[in-house]
Amino acid sequence: MATAPVSQALNRGGSFLITKTSHEDVFTPADLTDDQRLIGQTAEEFMQKEVIPAIPELEAHKDNRPMVTALKKAGEIGLLGGGIPEAYGGAGLDKISATILAEKLATYGSFAVSHGGHSGIGTVPIVYFGTEEQKKKYLPKIASGELLSSYCLSEPQAGSDSLASRTRAVLSPDGKNYILNGQKMWITNGGFADIYIVFAKIDGEKFSCFIVERGTPGFTAGAEEKKMGIKGSSTTPLFFENSPVPKENLLHEPGRGHVVAFNTLNAGRFGLGAFCLGAGKDVLATSSKYAKERAAFGKHLADFGLIKGKLGEMAIRIFAIESEVYRTAGVIEAAVSSSEASADKTKQSMQVLEEYAIESSISKVGGSEVLDFCVDEAVQIFGGYGFHEDYPVARAYRDSRVNRIFEGTNEINRMLIVQMLMKRAMAGVLPLIPAGMKLQEEILAGPSFEEGPSGEFAEEEKSVEQAKKIFLMASGTAMQKFREKLGEEQEIMASLANIVMDVYGMESCLRRTQKAAAAKSSAAALMGDATRAFIYDAMDRVEKDARVALAGCADGDTLTTQLAVLRRFAKHAPVNTIAIRRRIADAVLAQDKYPFEGR
Repeated sequence: MATAPVSQALNRGGSFLITKTSHEDVFTPADLTDDQRLIGQTAEEFMQKEVIPAIPELEAHKDNRPMVTALKKAGEIGLLGGGIPEAYGGAGLDKISATILAEKLATYGSFAVSHGGHSGIGTVPIVYFGTEEQKKKYLPKIASGELLSSYCLSEPQAGSDSLASRTRAVLSPDGKNYILNGQKMWITNGGFADIYIVFAKIDGEKFSCFIVERGTPGFTAGAEEKKMGIKGSSTTPLFFENSPVPKENLLHEPGRGHVVAFNTLNAGRFGLGAFCLGAGKDVLATSSKYAKERAAFGKHLADFGLIKGKLGEMAIRIFAIESEVYRTAGVIEAAVSSSEASADKTKQSMQVLEEYAIESSISKVGGSEVLDFCVDEAVQIFGGYGFHEDYPVARAYRDSRVNRIFEGTNEINRMLIVQMLMKRAMAGVLPLIPAGMKLQEEILAGPSFEEGPSGEFAEEEKSVEQAKKIFLMASGTAMQKFREKLGEEQEIMASLANIVMDVYGMESCLRRTQKAAAAKSSAAALMGDATRAFIYDAMDRVEKDARVALAGCADGDTLTTQLAVLRRFAKHAPVNTIAIRRRIADAVLAQDKYPFEGR
């Protein structure tokens, strides 16, 4: 099993904002072992053989049998038990293997959603919080596909605000059952699952979690929702009317349901980023093939600069997300592996996922927004045919949109990124405040004439360093202005979150490229192109977001002074991104696929 070095794992979540990493500390797709690649290949072959041919039947969605059949076939070859320990019949995959598995299963959105609803958020609560009896009873059958699972948190009046749940649980007079009453909404796999992870408030107060089996009296699944996308998946409401759930089916402790919910969503957010990565690669390949086939004005679409610009930019953004996702997978796996002596490996894994919740939210937001960009550009490349249901990009366009809502909306996740950073800073867990004070001293001292970074990527290295300073300046100003009420300034919070995400993407691209160059990878030169273009454009975004945040915190001479400092920090040399995108597009067109996969 390949992992990132332990030194990187010892960094706390969010520490990338104030520490400088080496390319040796960062896990990249080039570090995948042969066994991990084989897992990805198995998943890819399964999709091509069993799922892709069944898409017309799945999309028709006359009933749930085709999806159930596909999931059970996945279970037969071990594709459902990746997150389940071997002791309970699962594969016990490391985080990196689970990431490549998610990526390769993403070529059909409805299956990816159904698989994630079962093997991800439908399994994690029992793995992390189940009793020994619960694990032995359910996990082997979940791993094999004998039982299919579903995660049930949202309600008609409680979507993002999950703690506002109105579903109630009351202990029966004989103390044997909890009696559930209420309704759930937007439940993936709701129409066919065998077990349901259901959240309800005991006595209307203690937010808790239960395992509910299909067939429980008073429990019914409603009609399938008429969705814009992911039409092959099952999404239904659920109804509980005096439904008795055995007391032993309480997950974790009474009143601790929020711990189950939030830790499960941390895992789900990271997984969703990996799914979006795989879907982005697939739509890029589809767009490349069509651009070479379709002719206009006596030339193929692929020969036009604006089409090349689209293909090149799609590949660049996917490269950035891939770099982030695998970097995060590596740091999580390294943190888990550094505690081999832990008596409770599952608990350790949960704590690590919680530690890197910031990075998981970045993967979710960044992945979903890059995929949305890619499918939109794909429709544009296809032109009128992209708007036609007989062509695959129409489905990809529809299927993509829900990812910005799943696992907490992107707006919620942007708030969480900054809230978690500020909470860690105030607790002294993450030394953002000392770093901000040191930066303030640097600003007061004026421009430095010390030599900056050197080497092939000196300009990009400088940009990464300066972007981190920009975040410290903007976030420090916001904290001084609003203090504990900063959370109410959502527009400023969103701008700060955007900077955080760009910093992580910039550094992840750069370290991956430097690692490839050091290894003399055949893909290093093209990665260098992608890195230069991404960082150049990201610096413009960082400057704009910082300007928005600063203007929301100050005015007059103070703002004028801050903007002058911002301009100094944000200064970066021009890059011919037109030529870069053309070169990357040519690489895409030469292979009809994502071009950065060379070792």
